[in-house]
Amino acid sequence: MTNPLAESSDYYALFRDVSGTDAAAWQRARDLGTEALGQINGLWESADYSLELVRRMGELDLYTDGLDIPGHAKLSPLGAGLVNMELCRADGSIGTIAAVQGGLALRTIALFGSDEQKEAWLEPLASGQVLGSFALTEPDHGSDSVSLATAARRDGDEWVITGEKRWIGNGASGGITIVWARADDTGEVSAFLVPQETPGYDAEVIEGKAAMRAIHQAHIRLTDVRVPVANRLPGAKSFKDTTRVLSATRWGVAWGALGHALACYEAALEHATTRIQFGRPLAKSQVVQQRLANMSMQLTTMQLHCVRAAELEAAGQLDATQASMTKVTCTRLARAIASDARDLLGGNGILLERDVVRHLLDIEAIHTYEGTDTMQSLIIGRKITGMSAFV
Repeated sequence: MTNPLAESSDYYALFRDVSGTDAAAWQRARDLGTEALGQINGLWESADYSLELVRRMGELDLYTDGLDIPGHAKLSPLGAGLVNMELCRADGSIGTIAAVQGGLALRTIALFGSDEQKEAWLEPLASGQVLGSFALTEPDHGSDSVSLATAARRDGDEWVITGEKRWIGNGASGGITIVWARADDTGEVSAFLVPQETPGYDAEVIEGKAAMRAIHQAHIRLTDVRVPVANRLPGAKSFKDTTRVLSATRWGVAWGALGHALACYEAALEHATTRIQFGRPLAKSQVVQQRLANMSMQLTTMQLHCVRAAELEAAGQLDATQASMTKVTCTRLARAIASDARDLLGGNGILLERDVVRHLLDIEAIHTYEGTDTMQSLIIGRKITGMSAFV
């Protein structure tokens, strides 16, 4: 296939030789983004969540996130990253849908589920027939989610789960929720499959968001929610297992940030080369060229981080600290590019029809989720000093 990136957007030709299954998935993601752009600003403005779009992504096999799911394309880490990038290049809510459905829910069951659980849920999640959510964050436990308060106690042939979760994508949209809770038999964090229609599961869509407006996140209250013993994921035995999922999705967030930055850079370049001011294109101004060059350098830095992380992941060598460095570096640079692009577009930069302000606000969300800037920096600091600064 032809590289969907213009030469100026892939300055070091890092993606020129992508081929085979990875290239095909990248093109499908590009096609989905093109389809969605016609409706995404309307969805974003009205805070609507299109379940048709969710199903369409499943039809295009965009949820597997590099996982080996029977009957679905197996992508390399690079291919999975490019899909993530391309979806966020269209819109952050679309990228988040894939991250929740595939990166979190599907991955958790694929890694830690029993054979019966995999048989029941992998295909429906991978195809988008069933919505999946990943309930870890709590109202009082975000960055310190290792201290989560949601509890699960054994009562005969059932687990009884009590607690609250917040900012849970798909948590009030119907489907299955993977609830992380502290089990009373081990005192450790474990994971439980909870159908959202289960009595005691009460979820409401969080309103008033200024970002990620085309996907719903939920505040969930769990009041003596009973699920069968068989609904506990046998492989999820401690928070270390939770971290395996989060580390995989954390470097995926960097690819999402790259997609946002690409969209903003391309919009700024198009505006600068076509907007006539004082009788000449903006791009003929030295200061505008300098700003575009700086954005290009920042974008290339992000691409290098993402590609190297994909290489390490493919070799089984990507560690949590490297994932953190990739994530925090790329979200920081994406913020800078989006802000500069918004300013370069002038008043047009705040219009949804120009897309940049939507990306700018969505970047604020991804800069926070999967670990804040501070948390990622402390993870890196612990690695390079040998001393933990966590309280």
